[in-house]
Amino acid sequence: MRAKITYLVTAAVLVFYFLLVGSRGVMLIQDARLLTVTFGVAVLILPVIGLWFLWKNTAFVRRANQLAAELEAEGGLPADELKRLPSGRIDRDSADEVFARRKAETEASPGDWRCWFRLAVAYHDARDTPRARKAMQRAIALHDGKPVRA
Repeated sequence: MRAKITYLVTAAVLVFYFLLVGSRGVMLIQDARLLTVTFGVAVLILPVIGLWFLWKNTAFVRRANQLAAELEAEGGLPADELKRLPSGRIDRDSADEVFARRKAETEASPGDWRCWFRLAVAYHDARDTPRARKAMQRAIALHDGKPVRA
């Protein structure tokens, strides 16, 4: 729940920032001089890119949460079997061990979105966020019946 609140607050701040920057871009364009119009258009591009990025990330998180809910309803969510350090952080060797099992499971059944979802969780636990995101994107694509690249 804490992560959701943090995400919503961050998204709201970003939208406010995009509106503020966008209004400055419009003010520059209204000045009607070549230089200010050029800067105004350039300034307006930034909020558009930012809003697109925010939208794509929000859609990704929503789809991943839907898959998690579906997997939980099936009883297929991975159990937390990771050892923790006294600080509460995940033990690296424990994460590597779970990751090896998840990777073997996924290699044995590469067309199953459930395996890719669990692999994404294992990547995340091993602190490999880029690969976790790619694995989750593949899980989403497989679940939706979309073609996936090899």
